[in-house]
Amino acid sequence: MKRTAWMNWARRGDAVRRIALVAALLGAAGRSVPAQHLLVPMDDSQQNHLKAYGLTFGVLKAGGKAEWFLNYRGGSFLLPDDAPTRRRAAVDGITVQPIDDGAVTVIRREVASANMDAVTLEKAPRIAIYAPAKSPPWDDAVTLALKYAGIEFTQIWDDEVLKSDLGKFDWIHLFHEDFTGQLNKLYLGFRDAGWFMEQRDRDLATAQHNGFQTIPALKKAVAWRLHDFVQKGGFLFAMCGATETIELAMAAQGVDIAGPFSDGTPVDPDADSKMDWTNAFAFQGVHLEMSAGVNAMSDIDGHQVNVPARRQALGQFTLFNFSAKFDPVATMLTQNHRKVVPDYYGVTTSFNRAVLKSGVTVLASEDGSPWAKYLHGDFGRGSWTYLGGHDPEDPQHNIGAAPTDLGLHTGSPGYRLILNNVLFPAAKKKPLKT
Repeated sequence: MKRTAWMNWARRGDAVRRIALVAALLGAAGRSVPAQHLLVPMDDSQQNHLKAYGLTFGVLKAGGKAEWFLNYRGGSFLLPDDAPTRRRAAVDGITVQPIDDGAVTVIRREVASANMDAVTLEKAPRIAIYAPAKSPPWDDAVTLALKYAGIEFTQIWDDEVLKSDLGKFDWIHLFHEDFTGQLNKLYLGFRDAGWFMEQRDRDLATAQHNGFQTIPALKKAVAWRLHDFVQKGGFLFAMCGATETIELAMAAQGVDIAGPFSDGTPVDPDADSKMDWTNAFAFQGVHLEMSAGVNAMSDIDGHQVNVPARRQALGQFTLFNFSAKFDPVATMLTQNHRKVVPDYYGVTTSFNRAVLKSGVTVLASEDGSPWAKYLHGDFGRGSWTYLGGHDPEDPQHNIGAAPTDLGLHTGSPGYRLILNNVLFPAAKKKPLKT
């Protein structure tokens, strides 16, 4: 084959064929070059997308470096080739491809010439999950994701948030707590359930132990500490009802929006006009739900799943295609092998676009709908990300359901969004272009 002919063939081939070509040419030249890297593809060739995040986290935790090839084969990772990494990949059923420096050079050229980028991952983020002790397994998708992927985290609750130094964490995930202190208004249907009474009594005891008379007062103080964590440079991730209620709690400092939480009716009928939305991350001009007996918090949620007369049907949402070189954070948060993802309910399923602050980045939305599914923004020196819904592989999310078995969903695109958020604080910040 003439030189011009095989060069044209190489340019037309896909990434795997080009890597094979480099290896063949080196072999033909009589030079045997050992693999020096492990490529972890994240496209459809990957056998276990979720555990691949744990493999990458483990390399960082051990002091190694990694790279994230944004938009390249589903957002692939480049890891050092060593025995522990190979062993873990084999045990966990993770697809890896040993490659040498020449093959990496081929990949870098492709990344440089297209809507892709290479981001260095420097250090394993210190992770905390805000969740109570004895939390039932169906309660939190992020806990399921981290445990399945093998990513270490610390569990914290109200005492730790109020009394410890949150600066020792890089990333905090919020359990789907109701930060207004109304216990997600679950008293409307579950006031006599043993688990509900245990939750209420636990929260009231925690409030009094910390010097608060009511659960709403406790939860607003916790929300404000988390607000301070972000402002000082932390990364906050929330799903389900925590996305909506922490916003209400931050905006309601000094305003009673919970009232006698036994029926959920706000004491102050003018609470809407007294809310200070400059303190909130994502929303403004929100209308509180003041109707007694209505299981909704505000008009932030577009789906209103717990109000039968308002409930919107599930559809599918589309991840936006960002410029990897100019919007690396948004690109990291949306890395996936699928761009269209089936929707799923939660206490807060989606976010009404009409009440979004300017400057909020919409990462995913349902085409033609008035709501978004996935949001991100900066606040102070830190940032926050909200993902609507409760469990990406449990569309209806019924209380008491069995926990999702992620071994049956190893390529879940919805769970990948959660794990993108876990890794992006590890990324080395690039200097801004001037």
